[in-house]
Order: sequence, then structure tokens, then C-alpha cells
Amino acid sequence: MTSRYDVILVGAGLANGLIALRLHQQHPTLKCLLLESQPQAGGNHTWSFHQDDLQADQHRWIAPLITSRWSGYQVRFPALQRSLPGDYFSISSATFARQLRATFGDDLCTGCAVQQIIPNSVTLADGRQWQAPVVIDGRGVQYSPHLSLGYQVFVGQEWQLAQPHGLTQPILMDATVPQHQGYRFVYTLPLSSDRLLIEDTHYIDTPLLAQEVARQNIADYARQQRWHLSLLIREERGALPITLSGDIDAFWQQQRGQPCSGLRAGLFHATTGYSLPTAVTLAEHISSLLPTDAATLSQHIETFARRQWRQQRFFRLLNRMLFLAGQPDQRWRVMQRFYQLNAGLIGRFYAGQLTLTDKARIICGKPPVPPGAALRALLTTQPQTGKKP
Repeated sequence: MTSRYDVILVGAGLANGLIALRLHQQHPTLKCLLLESQPQAGGNHTWSFHQDDLQADQHRWIAPLITSRWSGYQVRFPALQRSLPGDYFSISSATFARQLRATFGDDLCTGCAVQQIIPNSVTLADGRQWQAPVVIDGRGVQYSPHLSLGYQVFVGQEWQLAQPHGLTQPILMDATVPQHQGYRFVYTLPLSSDRLLIEDTHYIDTPLLAQEVARQNIADYARQQRWHLSLLIREERGALPITLSGDIDAFWQQQRGQPCSGLRAGLFHATTGYSLPTAVTLAEHISSLLPTDAATLSQHIETFARRQWRQQRFFRLLNRMLFLAGQPDQRWRVMQRFYQLNAGLIGRFYAGQLTLTDKARIICGKPPVPPGAALRALLTTQPQTGKKP
């Protein structure tokens, strides 16, 4: 057992990695230990966000992590094709991992299976134990019977092409593809003139996606776009939680005073599943509080997360409209209608900063789902248990 660390971060994914980097920037003498069960910090992911998702000073401190930046993006639906303004950014987990390793060296430990976490101690499966005034649990989504969730599930492949693809902007949603058991679209990032990340993405009721089917979907889509796939560089998979409803009091009682971060704290955009903007803000908040004790930090994180929960009430309502009110293969109609709205409103939607006027504009008019089903979805507020991630 050793207590030479001031903070231990269990899980070296996006949320804890950003906390560690911000602490290093703001408190360089604070000693941090990162423990990751996988061979590499950050896993195998691509994190993206919009220009207006972050403040100018937040853009500055995460700038070394950015791997790609584009001016504008596209969406495609059966009756709508549109290019929207605003810069769009991506961070690769490989770049993220290199930055963490360069910053923390041997204080980033990978391949560490954790047996037990309490607010000021961590025990590994091999018996090693560390103590610190604060231990932060950032190991991703934890099943809770107190949240009703849908999922954004995807398989993404990064391909080297035999010829240039011709894209200058990301395609955030191409919903002109066949719809299956839920809202389906293809997400494409042009990483270079002849390299693409192509993701087959589904908004469905469970976190399970047939991977072979998704891979075939990617191949079919590339062929339809006349992209000549040459070399598969890597493949990533994910299941992002989409919150429909929940009991926030019971959810936080389940945490039992353990400081936590990221998806484990329920900190993500309720509709898109994007977590980077909130993770950046939480990292700054924690940096302003430390050094402190675990109980104080846990209470501050809970207060932060409860505020986020209140602010996202309208987004959970929209999620119920999407998941509960329409037939699965017709859910795309909800999204097509949304993307016909004002570009400024769409930007505020992604940033989680909708005004009362924005909310009224989104729900006014004839809904793209049956009115009776829409009303039932709006009135559904209690979590439906039994859907484990």
C-alpha cells in the first residue's frame, strides 16, 4: 500500500484523461495516478464535437489533442440534403493516449484490472493497493435500474482508399440508407483526401448490434458512394446511452458517495450521446476544487450532474418521441424534420443550450409521429427496468 498520490483516476478514458490533463495544467505539483484495465489509455475511439460546444478558453487548452478539423458538415435524408455551418472537430484515441503517456509517464498504468474501489483506496486484482485523498471512478457506463435508456450503437471502420473520395466536409447523418429496427444512418469523417472513417450507426432499444451486418452495411455504402476501399486500418465499436427518463435521486444513492466522472456519472448529451463537452467542463470544475477530500468532491460532482440532468429535461422528452412514439423504421422522419430548422437552433441543440423559443419551435406543428403515441411518449417519465447495457 502506498499513499504518494494526491488523486487516483480509475479508468483512463476521455473523462478521467481530461481531468488528469487539466489538473496537470492547473496544479503541476499535484501527483496523479491513472489506472486503465486495457492495454492503451483511451481505448479505440473517435470523439467529435462542434465549435459552439466549447468556450474559447476551453478550445485553447484541449487544442493539442485535436486530430482533425473541418469547416461545416452535411446531413442527408430522403427529402432533405443540407450543409450546415460551423467548425467540427475530432480527437482520436491514439493521439489522446500519446498525450497522456507523454504527460504522466509511469504514473499511467495500463493492463490494471481493478477489484475494488472506495473513495480513497483502490485494490487491483493482483492484490496491489493504493491510497489517496481522492479516488475518481471513470470506468464508463454502469447499469442502473433507475435509468431508462435507448442506445446509439455503431461499428466504425477507418479505410485507406485506392482513390480520393472527394469529400470536403463530414457527413454527420446519411439517413437515406435502408432503415432496420430503429433510426439508422451512416456517419463519415474525411480524415485525408484518401482516408475515411465510416460508421454504421443505429438508434435502437438495446446495446446489441450484429457486427457482421454492420460491416457489410459499410461495404455496401462505400460501393454506393463509389469509394474504392483498399486497406482497413482499424475498427471501432460503441454503444452510447440515450436517456429517456429516470429517477435521479435513486441513481445518485447508488453511487454511495464515490466520486465518479463521465458516463459513469451520467454526464453526456442525452440525445446525441456526445460526452466531450461535458467532460471538458467537469475537468475544469474538478481542477478548481482540488485539493480536497473525497466526500466534498463527490458532493460537488453530484451537484454538477444534477444540474445537467435538470437542464436536459427537454432532450429526454425528445428522446421519448424518437424511441417510443413512432415505428422503428419511421424514426428518421423525426430527425429529418429537425434538420429543416434554423442553423443557429441546431447549433444550440448540440451545445445543450436551447432557449424557450427554440424548444417551442422544435415541438410546434404537426408531429412526424402519430399524435396519440406522441402524447403517451411525452407523459412517460418513469424508468423501464430490465434493459441492461
